Amino acid sequence: MLIKPFLPLHSNANVNATGRTNQSSPAGFILLGLSEWPQVERVLFWILILLYTMTILGNWTIILLSCMDPRLHTPMYYFLSNLSFLDLCLTTASVPQMLSNMWGQDKSITYMGCVVQLYMAMGLGSSKCILLAVMAYDRYAAVCRPLHYATIMHPRLCVALASMAWLSGLVTSLIQCSLTVQLPLCGHRRLDHIFCEVPVLIKLACVDTTFNEAELFVASVVFLIVPVSLILISYGFITRAVLGIKSAVGRKKTFGTCSSHLVVVIIFYGTIIFMYLQPARSSSKNQGKFVSLFYTIVTPLLNLIIYTLRNKDVKGALRTMVLGNVLWSERS
Repeated sequence: MLIKPFLPLHSNANVNATGRTNQSSPAGFILLGLSEWPQVERVLFWILILLYTMTILGNWTIILLSCMDPRLHTPMYYFLSNLSFLDLCLTTASVPQMLSNMWGQDKSITYMGCVVQLYMAMGLGSSKCILLAVMAYDRYAAVCRPLHYATIMHPRLCVALASMAWLSGLVTSLIQCSLTVQLPLCGHRRLDHIFCEVPVLIKLACVDTTFNEAELFVASVVFLIVPVSLILISYGFITRAVLGIKSAVGRKKTFGTCSSHLVVVIIFYGTIIFMYLQPARSSSKNQGKFVSLFYTIVTPLLNLIIYTLRNKDVKGALRTMVLGNVLWSERS
């Protein structure tokens, strides 16, 4: 019985006479996705196209409104436009390849494509965790320190907080992905998932992955538990401040400015904690597929719906933009 040597993410490796491996060009992977359910895969293909189109158009609309409408030139909408752009990048990094694999017989993805998905999914997901915590701090300052809000959330601090969210996630992802791609897979190329993700590749490794799982768990605690704790603390102060408002109308209005963000936090953290805060080899493969699908494409769309349908400022800016375009077209 021949034993294959360990091949770290490369399949075009040859063993020479001395027993060493000569690694040539990196090989790709086979993303099995939902191929065991071909009918479900075809139906899901069209659903994903619809959701992806709505996500792209909707998030670009929020970004344009935040830039064009003076009423939205506030810290809250600055962070919201960052969240929209982050969601655009996250969905675009995985959904087009996912659609390509669902439509045809070719389920392959190139090595570099897999590495890019690995890096983007981890980096942008981590950045989103920090950004949601920053948005909770912004809501705390607006509700609990209204007289000092403009001083606390000045433009330079907003830029610094948004930059911190982006850089911390992308740097952490670089470290995590560098460790993951070094794992020997013994020639395995079949990924039973919908896109390349760190826990999936860890499952595929043919060596002890205790260190990688521990490192992933620590990173998950830092980017999930710590931000969630800060968000809960912020909303604890917000709740106390809201209950102290004597006017029922005032309480309703104040809570309305925070409820959209709180709903987004619950949906996003609920799904991503399920995926990352458990041993990499313990989760059900089918559960992992649908959870990843949910926070990759469904959650960004829910963010969009929640922030537009429940936000009077955004709806007003959108109405102004649409009416302005209609009047301009009639005059021309």
